[in-house]
Amino acid sequence: MEQPPGKAARTEVITSGEGRVGALLRVVADKRLAWGLALLVAVGYGLIAGWWTPRGPMSAFEGLSAMGLGLLVGLAAGLLLRTRWAMLVAPVTFAVVFELARIGTSGPTVDGIHLGSTYGVMAFTVGRGVHGLLALLPMLLGAALGAGLARRLVSAGRPRRGFLSGLGLWLRRGVAVATGLVLVALAAFVARPATTDPIVDADGQPVAGSVAELTRVEIGGHDLALMIRGRSAENPVLLFLAGGPGGSELGAMRRHSQALEDDFVVVTFDQRGTGKSYDQLDPASSMTLDQAVADTMAVTNYLRDRFGQDKVYLVGQSWGTVLGVLAVQRQPELFSAFVGVGQMVSPVETDTIFYRDTLAWAREMGDADLEAMLTDNGPPPYEDILDYEAAVSYEMEVYPYSHAGNSEGEGQMSENLFVEEYTLLEQLHILGGFMDTFSVLYPQIQDIDFRTQATSLDVPVYLAQGAHEAPGRAEPAQQWFDLLQAPSKTLVTFDTSGHRPLWEQPAEFEDLMATVLAETAPTP
Repeated sequence: MEQPPGKAARTEVITSGEGRVGALLRVVADKRLAWGLALLVAVGYGLIAGWWTPRGPMSAFEGLSAMGLGLLVGLAAGLLLRTRWAMLVAPVTFAVVFELARIGTSGPTVDGIHLGSTYGVMAFTVGRGVHGLLALLPMLLGAALGAGLARRLVSAGRPRRGFLSGLGLWLRRGVAVATGLVLVALAAFVARPATTDPIVDADGQPVAGSVAELTRVEIGGHDLALMIRGRSAENPVLLFLAGGPGGSELGAMRRHSQALEDDFVVVTFDQRGTGKSYDQLDPASSMTLDQAVADTMAVTNYLRDRFGQDKVYLVGQSWGTVLGVLAVQRQPELFSAFVGVGQMVSPVETDTIFYRDTLAWAREMGDADLEAMLTDNGPPPYEDILDYEAAVSYEMEVYPYSHAGNSEGEGQMSENLFVEEYTLLEQLHILGGFMDTFSVLYPQIQDIDFRTQATSLDVPVYLAQGAHEAPGRAEPAQQWFDLLQAPSKTLVTFDTSGHRPLWEQPAEFEDLMATVLAETAPTP
């Protein structure tokens, strides 16, 4: 019996195949087997990704791996299913399994989706959005390529196409090529390593005896990141603690505080769960206030040993001042002085004043939606980080002042993200790290009030306060300063600054640190 010509040609192509791919297609010619294998591939990758990178890719290696594996999974699904439906099936299956596999990982970037609030949109974008870009977009491209390749392998020949059909084919190919080029460019950006420039002399040559490095130190079982820079490794060490909890200020320190590197070895500490240390957040259940203080002490001792100094200068900004006060309380003998910038004293009182003033401002401005949200939420503290949005995110509007004469403007932290000390993924995850770390640590500091818990410190204390600091911070800080007993204490007001005077008026802050050094440096 004769076979129809088309069927004979089809059998011939599959049998002779184009090598191993053709043989594979012959094996999975049964649709149920093909669908089962395609789903198995997507499910397997989802399980692996959920275990390996529950918060999404964080390092360059993880990012490139996500892109490569996503492409391969999509390609396999397309080849097996032989239809562009693989472009839907593979990503959806992966996404569902991935979400199930990472249940137990907590934080705004991995919790429920809340697109009705600005914080919720940001959490979705920097969490699931970044991961989707790195894993799902290559998977879509791979599925399209795999489906096209499979159809070509099983086709009897090149079919004749009409104009519209041919145009559609070329459009699809154009989109695939453009997507591929975008992914190649994205991979190049992801692969870019983080670096920090050497400290150079007037001729552009590295200064002998200087230090300029990005490093990691094992602290409490986690590899935490430090940026260390100084014109001379013999200079006093300054350890800087960023705000938050969850903030990373490598960019601000590089853009606005370089002058400090002339007199100090400036060490900027990305605390666990923040910036370059975001990948060390988990398990989040082990992240406590006591652990954060212990990490600060451990870093201090590492620096003392490395640079051969008995004491270091401790500078904290906002949340970093909380860690700083607690560290100085615990072991004052390790520190030459404590400098608090935008000093925090009682977080719950600060937030309550913000809430009160924001509610009054909303009523004055006739913002009924904000007023209703604040009224419904009630005064802080809150269990859900998203509830803080209404109470504290209108600071610039409630307490406006001119930033025109300042080195850092109204954008504040966001102005300082794009420095070479961060990789692309670290830049993309800075906000996510802030939100996830804040959600763990901030509830743990609601009982802090230094006016009753830290009325005496055994080191010289300097407070750098902006004249335009919000009342919720300025009033408790002044009260604490008045109560504080210390070997010496000084409060300096920066006339054009708010909460971040060390970067808003960096020259004036450098002058303050020169005074601190002159007043506290040990005599030969």
